[in-house]
Amino acid sequence: MSDSARLSEDEVRHVARLSRLALSDDEVRQFADQLSSVLQYMTKLNELDVDDVEPMAHAVDITNVLDDDEVGAPLPVDDVLANTADRSDPFFKVPKVLGDDSGA
Repeated sequence: MSDSARLSEDEVRHVARLSRLALSDDEVRQFADQLSSVLQYMTKLNELDVDDVEPMAHAVDITNVLDDDEVGAPLPVDDVLANTADRSDPFFKVPKVLGDDSGA
């Protein structure tokens, strides 16, 4: 690996500090190796000649397949609620997620 693509432990600590991550010394060494490998791969990719390559979002042509919205018969309530863990007819019962002082 070239030195230009090698991250120092100080650089990893700096990035971790910016990301508000607390890393141990072992993690710093591990991430220095891993991030350096990523940078080495990116350096290799930068060597490719892509001047004649048109930018694309996907490697293959794709199109969305959309059906027309059509109103149909609703499912019976018993079928809809058949697999729920807890119910209070005709509703799903879910645990409370907001406190009493939530203002909601």
